[in-house]
Amino acid sequence: MLPGGALNPGELERLARERLSPLAYDYYASGAHDEHTLRENEAAWSRIALHYRVLTGAGSRDTSTTVLGTRVAMPVLVAPTAFHKLACEGGELATARAASRAGTVMILSSLSNTGVEEVCDAATGPVWFQLYVYRDREATAALVARAEAAGARALVLTVDAPLLGRRERDVRNRFHLPPGLLVENMSAAGHGDVELQDAESGLAAYVAAKLDPSLGWKDVAWLKSITCLPIVVKGLVRPDDALRAIDHGASAVVVSNHGGRQLDGAPATATVLGPVADAVQGRIEVLVDGGLRRATDVLRAMALGARAVLLGRPILWGLAVAGEEGAFGVLDTMREDLDHAMALSGCGTVAEVTRDLLT
Repeated sequence: MLPGGALNPGELERLARERLSPLAYDYYASGAHDEHTLRENEAAWSRIALHYRVLTGAGSRDTSTTVLGTRVAMPVLVAPTAFHKLACEGGELATARAASRAGTVMILSSLSNTGVEEVCDAATGPVWFQLYVYRDREATAALVARAEAAGARALVLTVDAPLLGRRERDVRNRFHLPPGLLVENMSAAGHGDVELQDAESGLAAYVAAKLDPSLGWKDVAWLKSITCLPIVVKGLVRPDDALRAIDHGASAVVVSNHGGRQLDGAPATATVLGPVADAVQGRIEVLVDGGLRRATDVLRAMALGARAVLLGRPILWGLAVAGEEGAFGVLDTMREDLDHAMALSGCGTVAEVTRDLLT
């Protein structure tokens, strides 16, 4: 069950807000500019009706599936989100243990407060590593090598952040990492501090100074040349970009608008997932994030063509309320609710969740 006695994701977020500092809560919860895309991400899923089947004999269900050849207990992975130690002392270690217990993949952010080696050691299940490409290419290549050596099973390249979206709540709070917290994966290379800035978000200043804004498709080829890991391209909303990802050797794509935190006015992911999946035609796996809060949203995403979904903010709310147990509670509840939604939809397996449920 959800931690703290919460009955739904909204109640869990309210409990988390009570426990988090305003700086931490606003960092996790906020979107860019007017937060239109942030709100629309959630609302768009709810507008998709589910045309359930009856008398299908789905008396027992199997929620398991595979992602990039790895068996997972459900088509729900832990999205890459930064700075988990703002939520709880255990930080990313708590998240990794919760994801492993739930039988799914944790995607570790480059901007984690815990090093990739520690996280992979703590996890008993699969870990993927989300990558930002820094101006310092030697440091970036060294980080890729570290992730591979630590046991990460895939690289998730974020491509929608040449600069940070203007998140006004972070500007107001002058977001920065408190003393003792670093971008741990890059601290040895001298890129670990997210410092207090005058009248600005410290993270926005960090991204502008450190990350490479000129990233292009040629850099996917560069990344493939320095690693044996499969590459997942995260942050696209267009079918033509998904096809370009295939042409450049990606093993999967994530339909994502960065949780509404980059370009405000970008389409909700629920509205573009179907066209992207149709364009890809099964040549690579399609994942999606953005506004998914209920198991019925997961069902909708699978029906539109997603192999799995990435769950972000609800994991952070679980961490804030009850650490590892809270994050596990979010994932375990999602699995139970997905089983329930599949039963009510007449689907015995994930493979039976098809587009006709939406027509």
